[in-house]
Amino acid sequence: MSHADNKEVFKGRGSQINTHNKFLNNRYVTEHIEGLDEPLLNNSSTQFFEEHPKKIVSISNSPDLPFMHSINPYQGCEHGCIYCYARNAHEYYGFSAGLDFERKIIVKKDAPLLLENYFNKKNYIPSPIMLSGNTDCYQPIERKLKITRQLLQIFLKYKHPVSIISKNNLMLRDLDLLKKLSSLNLVHIAITLNSLNEDLRLKMEPRTVTGLGRIKLIKILRSENIPVKLMLAPIIPGLNSDEIPAIIKAAAEAGAQGASFTLVRLNGSIAEIFTDWIYKTFPDRADKVLNMIADCHGGKLNDSRWGKRMRGEGKIAESIHQLFNMSIKKYMSDCYASPLDFSLFSPSNGKQLEFDI
Repeated sequence: MSHADNKEVFKGRGSQINTHNKFLNNRYVTEHIEGLDEPLLNNSSTQFFEEHPKKIVSISNSPDLPFMHSINPYQGCEHGCIYCYARNAHEYYGFSAGLDFERKIIVKKDAPLLLENYFNKKNYIPSPIMLSGNTDCYQPIERKLKITRQLLQIFLKYKHPVSIISKNNLMLRDLDLLKKLSSLNLVHIAITLNSLNEDLRLKMEPRTVTGLGRIKLIKILRSENIPVKLMLAPIIPGLNSDEIPAIIKAAAEAGAQGASFTLVRLNGSIAEIFTDWIYKTFPDRADKVLNMIADCHGGKLNDSRWGKRMRGEGKIAESIHQLFNMSIKKYMSDCYASPLDFSLFSPSNGKQLEFDI
């Protein structure tokens, strides 16, 4: 059966399949579906699993990342973004990078306590820490669990800088904390947005806030003098690359103080997930889009080369770079946020924080 022939679509989900986990010996197959009592794959409700890690701050050794330390209170993400590079990490937990990634979510309720212990380490020197280096810290379950809010309270208590990247306006719930952090130059925020086309957004990022909703989020944060930039990611040639000028213009008018972008790359299981999705969702241009992505990455869908993996190369990538730079020059003013202040960090006074949630 070709990709185009398989029309079954799980509504409200990004991935339409569960890819094989390379860390597992066995795999599910549907070669003899007549012998199954029920469908092997179904759009089941989201499940949550609690993890108790020994540490919460991850340290990256990637030379092309702007942050080296990150915190992810959740693994897996209900947003269901089809292109998400974090999908591959779900395999380490014994799950699939496909449907499992968006319906089997791991939560780390101990994250605030672990962060406080981290700050209380002897001779700790404050370093930049990113909330959501992997999966969104403001995904839907955060509304109930409030782990991210508790983490922000720890950052504020210790006067430690924090950067946040998200695409969810649930962030506005914590406006009180963000305003206090901002008044001390302790927070930078990046709002991820890659399409203002609502039909495309629903297919590509099925459980996220609308594009216009994110523009409004930027506007509200800036009205409170909170530093915000646009993260235009990922750009997918032939799918959303033509929207670059309109997105940058809208973000600039909302007050965004800068912008950056990444080109899509389909490493590991994401290549299979994305390929299956695009043939089902956009069969008329699937081949073209996949060929354009490969053209940006040396003829392959995946790319692990430092410095090139997120920027791409070749004529198509070059044209995207030019369009981005021209749009920035036309719409974005040279209004950059103040640098984060690391001088205010103070060690624990030994008193346990009582969370106000």
